[in-house]
Amino acid sequence: MQSSFFRKIEGKTGVPMEDVLALANAIQYADFQDERQIRQIIRKVSQLANKPVTKELEEKIVASILKDGKSLDLNKIQKML
Repeated sequence: MQSSFFRKIEGKTGVPMEDVLALANAIQYADFQDERQIRQIIRKVSQLANKPVTKELEEKIVASILKDGKSLDLNKIQKML
């Protein structure tokens, strides 16, 4: 059952589950006070979603995450996009 669930997700998103799980792992263990790590995650999400992020938008997302400290508010980032 699990593999059919993953195949459905891969079919709808076009993103291999290995990439999704690697991203989830990176987010789980990321230090959201480290600007370099934040930028890497933003770029990886952009790449996986096939949605380019301008330098200006990347700066806004990084500033927002650094301001809020240790948490990553995906809803806030989604609104910025």
